[in-house]
Amino acid sequence: MNNFTPGPPRARQPAPTVFCYICGRQFGSKSIGIHEPQCLKKWHAENEKLPKSKRRAEPVKPDAVIAHDGKVDVEATNEVLWKNSQGLMVECEHCGRKFKEDRLEVHQRSCTSDNPAKRVGRDRSKSQKR
Repeated sequence: MNNFTPGPPRARQPAPTVFCYICGRQFGSKSIGIHEPQCLKKWHAENEKLPKSKRRAEPVKPDAVIAHDGKVDVEATNEVLWKNSQGLMVECEHCGRKFKEDRLEVHQRSCTSDNPAKRVGRDRSKSQKR
């Protein structure tokens, strides 16, 4: 009659997440199959807005990394997917920072050749010396 397990609640292992090879966002293993076609559709829409000289080839999904035991190495596969998404970013010609294709135009409103944006990040070794 009592369905409860005595004692403190037991946390289960969190569900594994997968990176989108296009945008780099994380999704659940079941949601990624819904997200990727929509993300690719959005990528195509953004790519079509660009001048023909700046259009890029469609991103290709990297293959899963297989471990020695023949199973998919989720961690290594996620690393490959993440790096692929970062490789799709475009570098600003003025400051060298990288942005998603659709965000570069917004950035370049304030970043010009006469007044380039400052690099993000700083040398940690200098800030930790006191």
